[in-house]
Amino acid sequence: MLLAVDVGNTHTVLGLFAGTRLVEHWRVSTEDRRTADELAVLVAGLLAGHTGEEGVTGVAVCSTVPTVLHELREMVARYYGEVPSVIVEPGVRTGVPVLMDNPREVGADRIVNALAVYEQFGTAAIVVDFGTATTFDVVSERGEYVGGAISPGIEISLEALGRRGAQLRRVELLRPRTVIAKNTVEALQSGAVYGFAGQVDGLVTRMIDELGLDPEAVTVVATGGLAPVVVEQCHTVNAHEPWLTLHGLRLVFDRNQPAG
Repeated sequence: MLLAVDVGNTHTVLGLFAGTRLVEHWRVSTEDRRTADELAVLVAGLLAGHTGEEGVTGVAVCSTVPTVLHELREMVARYYGEVPSVIVEPGVRTGVPVLMDNPREVGADRIVNALAVYEQFGTAAIVVDFGTATTFDVVSERGEYVGGAISPGIEISLEALGRRGAQLRRVELLRPRTVIAKNTVEALQSGAVYGFAGQVDGLVTRMIDELGLDPEAVTVVATGGLAPVVVEQCHTVNAHEPWLTLHGLRLVFDRNQPAG
């Protein structure tokens, strides 16, 4: 079974695959002070009872946090050294042409998402990933990574507003009863949920215009831990794929195995 690990700035998502099927998944906090041994204990605890007799037969990793990536390398080498492993970084075969000024600047998770969305839908696409930052990644009709945009994430924006607004406070991130709020809590929620939905629709519309494509020819996919908060309010989003990055890691792993 393949263990896929996607390390983000706030959360780490792990998935276990039997062939192409995602049979289990977990989301844990990203802690940049965890050692390789601590990570191994965490992973072993999550996997207990799920891998069957064959155990883990492969590992695929991508990370946006360099300190965690370093410890993950150590964990994979020490605890999973007898199975094939792929750590997604420059030089690893993904099959995705990156049309950027400096391809090495693009986060591994964004390339993995581009691969997964093109493999699944086979069209030009925009991936909106709602995480610590909200990222927009554009994939051409030929499967090329064209570029994208990055904006502050929903939680970061609310936290900053709570710190800088003297009479404001942190609130639970929920959809309010109405857009026109009748109290401060729901006013903050309205600004977050509907404001970010409007941002998504605005950016996606501009990106499709810039591509020069019919909007019907572009698949817009939402992913990331915060997507469920706003995705239903986004008029331009066609699909919600919460485990897109894990599926992309599976595809990268398969593409880097010896033929036959």
